[in-house]
Amino acid sequence: MAKKENIKRLFDNIAPDYDKLNHILSLNIDKGWRKKAVREIVDTNSPLTVLDVACGTGDFTIEIAKKAAQGSVVKGIDLSEGMMQVGRDKIKAADVDATLEYGDCEALAYADDTYDRISVGFGVRNFENLAVGLKEMCRVLKPGGKLVILELSVPSNPIIRWCYKLYFLNILPAIGGMVSGNRGAYEYLPASVLHFPAPNKFIPMLGEAGFSQVKHKAFTFGVCRMYIGIK
Repeated sequence: MAKKENIKRLFDNIAPDYDKLNHILSLNIDKGWRKKAVREIVDTNSPLTVLDVACGTGDFTIEIAKKAAQGSVVKGIDLSEGMMQVGRDKIKAADVDATLEYGDCEALAYADDTYDRISVGFGVRNFENLAVGLKEMCRVLKPGGKLVILELSVPSNPIIRWCYKLYFLNILPAIGGMVSGNRGAYEYLPASVLHFPAPNKFIPMLGEAGFSQVKHKAFTFGVCRMYIGIK
């Protein structure tokens, strides 16, 4: 079975408990990371067209829609209908103007040069073919448009890295498995972070995909990183 089919099934299965567990296991620090990324995405008072890739339950999509100027078009896409159904309920409750629909990052169903901004919040590590997904996002981004990626990362400090791995590889799967009943999903999630390219490898990949002026910022001792690229 292709990775994307496994990913879809995994997230469909954990969708009902995902938000609760995500915020508990991250100690709500993820909310602060998103706010910083949203400021990079919504950096103008003019209306924007925004595509939130791998939107999941819509946290990033909703925060972008809250801050975007009136008249903006904010759309989230994901493989998991289970995650998006949770997200649609949240969008309705938040009373924001945003939509969620099925979308495959490796074959985006949009014309070239469609979006002003593209965001990915904690989902790029789940791409089956990372290089293809990055090129597709560049293709549908307008010239001068901006890509903003938030992704979990392994801290470079050895002491912090040791504590991080202890928590991520042992405590997180135990708690996630106990609450959701799917320990395997919460073993996959930290493993996917450990296998994601480090900044010195990922930044060149963004350049090869067509992005320029690529930069990144580390948050919370390098537990999370924000990558920014311009088409």
